[in-house]
Amino acid sequence: MDFKSELLKSIWYAFTALDVEKNGKVSKSQLKVLSHNLYTALHIPHDPVALEEHFQDNDDGPVSNEGYMPYLNKYILAKANDGTFDKETFDDLCWMMTAKKNYKPGMEAGLCSRKDAFKLWCLFNMLSEDRYPLVMIPEEVEYLLKKIASAMSLEWERNGLDDCYCQDPTLLDGMTVWTFLELMGSGRLLKSEGTGAVSLAVDEVFQEMYHDVLKKGYMWKKGLVRRNWNERWFVLKPSVIQYYVSEDLKEKKGEILLDKRCVTEAIQDKEGRRCLFCIKTANRTFEISASDLKHRLEWMQAIQTAIRLLAEGKRSLHKELKLRRRENREQSSKQQTLQGLQEEKRQERQIQEREQLEAEALHKEEEEREQQQHMQRALERQLREAEKARANMETEIAQKEAESEKQRLRIRELEMIQKALEKALEAEILARVEEERARVRQASLLEEEEDKLKQLSRLKQEQEALLQQTQQEKHEILQDMTEKAQALKVASLELEKLQESRQKSNQFLEEAKKKLCRASCHVKHWNVQLNRLMKPISPGGHVGHGTLCLNTTL
Repeated sequence: MDFKSELLKSIWYAFTALDVEKNGKVSKSQLKVLSHNLYTALHIPHDPVALEEHFQDNDDGPVSNEGYMPYLNKYILAKANDGTFDKETFDDLCWMMTAKKNYKPGMEAGLCSRKDAFKLWCLFNMLSEDRYPLVMIPEEVEYLLKKIASAMSLEWERNGLDDCYCQDPTLLDGMTVWTFLELMGSGRLLKSEGTGAVSLAVDEVFQEMYHDVLKKGYMWKKGLVRRNWNERWFVLKPSVIQYYVSEDLKEKKGEILLDKRCVTEAIQDKEGRRCLFCIKTANRTFEISASDLKHRLEWMQAIQTAIRLLAEGKRSLHKELKLRRRENREQSSKQQTLQGLQEEKRQERQIQEREQLEAEALHKEEEEREQQQHMQRALERQLREAEKARANMETEIAQKEAESEKQRLRIRELEMIQKALEKALEAEILARVEEERARVRQASLLEEEEDKLKQLSRLKQEQEALLQQTQQEKHEILQDMTEKAQALKVASLELEKLQESRQKSNQFLEEAKKKLCRASCHVKHWNVQLNRLMKPISPGGHVGHGTLCLNTTL
């Protein structure tokens, strides 16, 4: 299904929603409003002149779908380009128009909210057949229900769907989206404990199939400049890997553009990181650390799938899977037709063989009849030759006639036995054919059982290896925690000793301050005494000389 066909499906719903009288026609004023909204949603420059010229005739009557298609193809679909507008916003516009008419209030009271109904409507359009009115065949309905049940970690049970088919056998030819939404809301197609689980599962399937999210999850990424490791929320799409701060997708940190030349490969553990792998692009190599080996393998396989799609020039994985499922159904139909033709040829051969056997039986009867006629002619000749002895030969003739009647009865019995043998031979041939088919099926089942046993053995070995590695890592973590606890204890003791030493230092400092204060007071006292002694004593030179000597001595 190409890009324009996808858009046309959503537009078809919007067009039919405007068809109030359900006669396949819509008024021109409503088509102008619809066209204006499509221009806006598809980010196409408005062309009111073309719109007026296309609907400028004097006929004010409504326009059919066939009458609107030329304008739609020429002025809207031909100008729409993938990637220039938000597809979900466009579908939301068409959903809003069709839901006003077809979405019943009772549907919203069930398991699915209105938002979930919109997502299911988008998925329905994606999986529906390319014929109008749009319907989804039983195989695609079952595929979508299995995807939703798998997202809820449940195993889907088809009893509810089979009951719906029994009540309404017309659903086997295709189910409309409104019937599908009504059955989903009633809980007949999918059993769940609450609406929350269904909403989460529908959103997960919607992101995977509608937005082409091949995989998403937390991983660690090594920076380019600072070379440090940061945990990021990664979202893988067929052409790009986007990574965010968290799963709410509010703060985008960057993206990895993929092309068919990109390579992904596992690398050895380093810098305390394990389960490493790298993505090599034309400009840079990105180093990423997964949580475990299983997630690393899943991410590498998903990235390789995206690279394969780019190399094959395909835009979406699930659209490719849908085409494959359709091709498989067509091949299966062809095989069934071929088997029917072979069965018809086999029946024709059996009919020819039966006709041949019947012809041979008729030929034998004719030969026996001719023999009987020859015998009768011989008897008549003998009778004519022995007319004189007729009286004596009547008894003998009567006996011969009795023997002839016994031979006729014997011949009839042989014919009945021959027909019974032919029927038994046909039954034996059919039994041998059935036996050969049973042997082929048994051989196929044995091969499948052997493959399953090999897969189970391989999974068991991988599980044992992972268990041993987990136990070893647990032992290393416990040993590391013990060493860190001992180091913490030693550091606590050293801290206590330093605190005691600090208290003693504080006490010694206080004592030193006190001693310094006492020494300062003592120095002041002696300075006062010294100044008093240094005053000169007069009169008399002897005394002054003594004072000078005292000062000098001092």
